Amino acid sequence: MGRDFLAHMASNLEVFHCPLCKGDLVVDEGARCKVCGTRYPVEHEIPHLYVAADAEVGQESVTENVRAFYEETPFPNYEDTDSIEALIEKAGAGRFARLLNDQLPFNARVLEIGCGTGQLTNYLGVAHRTMFGADMTLNSLKLANDFRSEHGLDRVGFYQMNLYRPTFREESFDVVLCNGVLCAVADPEVGFRSVCKLVKRGGFLLIGTYNTYGRLITDIRRVLIKAFGERMAVLDPRLRGDNLGSRRYAAWLADQYRHPCESKQSFAEVLGWFDAMGFDFMYGIPSPKAFEDFDDHDSIFEPHDRGNVLDHAIVQTKLFFQGSYEGGFFTMIGRRR
Repeated sequence: MGRDFLAHMASNLEVFHCPLCKGDLVVDEGARCKVCGTRYPVEHEIPHLYVAADAEVGQESVTENVRAFYEETPFPNYEDTDSIEALIEKAGAGRFARLLNDQLPFNARVLEIGCGTGQLTNYLGVAHRTMFGADMTLNSLKLANDFRSEHGLDRVGFYQMNLYRPTFREESFDVVLCNGVLCAVADPEVGFRSVCKLVKRGGFLLIGTYNTYGRLITDIRRVLIKAFGERMAVLDPRLRGDNLGSRRYAAWLADQYRHPCESKQSFAEVLGWFDAMGFDFMYGIPSPKAFEDFDDHDSIFEPHDRGNVLDHAIVQTKLFFQGSYEGGFFTMIGRRR
């Protein structure tokens, strides 16, 4: 029934509450609310703490469609990643993941919302941190937990959860990562507000989403693929690469071109969200300040210039031309006051 895996939950029970009534949880054969009595089972060592959101916080039918999509096509997958060393090499090849791992403090309590198959959560959990990975898709979480279990990452735990109805208490985490999630939900601003509340005062929030302008080339390719079929996928340089296995090819094609829900935000929009929720801008990739290049020695948790309207126009124009390969994705980090 998942007793061994529940050790992670039991040892961190103070950060959990019932996603229905916010009552205290206890751990026995699964998780149980002491207030409303709701039981949350464990399957494949994954506590099922997902509950549907209220209608007013988002189109729940859209959320369920997205969940069904990722149940069929978990993303990313662990193809060619069968050891801790391979995971470190693969994740470390990404400059930002490497910077994040280098600069996140040891002993930090870190939550990744929308962790998918948990590659980043497991990567960051190799170091001495307490990691929580949350996602609404059970098949993705099974892949994440299989890797965690096989390699003995005892300070890592994975949980099925709806970001609109989190199972975690407010102000519980030093760092919350929400990378590539808000662009795939029914109401990204409401989702953002939900995520913000989980960050401690003085803690950090990382948001990664699609840019309104940088995503335009992908939008055009999506129309062509829908109209003329998969042969038009050759227009995506990632799908022309020789190093893609069949599963990675299928996962990228589905995630980029067949997703049931996608939203996009501008720099100004996300910065406005930060302001409204009491977060100070720290860092962005790319930087919203024009002509400031990403550097491997940057301090990503220290304040940087957030730019002005002209800066944003210049950088987002550059994102449009780079979107052919990068998909118009950008990242911002804020610190809660």
